[in-house]
Amino acid sequence: MSKADAAVTGRSHDGAAYGDAPGTKERVTVNLTGKGAAALAELGRTGDSKTDIINRALSIYEYFERIIREGGAVYVRERGSEEFIRVQFL
Repeated sequence: MSKADAAVTGRSHDGAAYGDAPGTKERVTVNLTGKGAAALAELGRTGDSKTDIINRALSIYEYFERIIREGGAVYVRERGSEEFIRVQFL
């Protein structure tokens, strides 16, 4: 990634997300279900790396869990619908 690309993507030129302290990376092995692997493949069409997709998904999940744990709620509305649906994690 060039430094010019980094300015646009919010990432350092080495690909690390800005705000991550140096040396804070952790390598893990994940066994994805078929559904998870299909979702990862579909999201790969965005051009993001698998690492970026998984990091973003974990950040969003943590945010939603914190909102719910603190007594809040998360809602979504599908395109073309006026109805809001409450998001619940089982």
